[in-house]
Amino acid sequence: MQNSLIYIIDDNKEFRESIRWVLEGEGHSVISIDDPIKGFSQLQNNLQESNCCCLLDIRMPDMNGLEFHEKLLKNGVNIPIIYMTGHGDIPLAVEAMSKGAITFLEKPIDYKLLNTAITGAFSEFNNSKQCNKSADIDVEYKHRLNLLTSRESQILTEIVSGKMNKVIALDLGISVKTVELHRSRVMNKMQAKTAADLVKMVIRESVN
Repeated sequence: MQNSLIYIIDDNKEFRESIRWVLEGEGHSVISIDDPIKGFSQLQNNLQESNCCCLLDIRMPDMNGLEFHEKLLKNGVNIPIIYMTGHGDIPLAVEAMSKGAITFLEKPIDYKLLNTAITGAFSEFNNSKQCNKSADIDVEYKHRLNLLTSRESQILTEIVSGKMNKVIALDLGISVKTVELHRSRVMNKMQAKTAADLVKMVIRESVN
């Protein structure tokens, strides 16, 4: 993809360089940054790229990814953000999506999912096509949601809030094994491979 620029903001040097090597091999221009404060300065001064997005680590010292994203938005910098996390922290992921993140990826990064996310980020510049696609996706999301029983819908809400099975069981007054059974059914009906996939669906109200 020509004229594409990807920022990688992550405090792990080996991880940054590994991702950079892959992305440059696919023809992208990459700017690798180890500090979000430096990253903010770079993004403020370089916003003219036609295809531009940011791979952002959610946990960093001094300023985490959510704080960095908030700072960008407050200063009128609206670049597509793809969050990365090695912690599987669902509540943080929910907050990331609520800020308008394209998606979030769990480390170690699946490169097929990364390419899909980057394509999605660049497609933000093509609103008409994206809107038409989203309308079809929403119908499928609603269909899957309608397959859930009332109890499964409760479990879905609890999962997305980041609660563990033991906590869900205590809150709903049921056994942990019952929660696990309902959770499995929710994942199957929603066609979600992981809790992270489920969160993305619920936040976006779409299956993609």
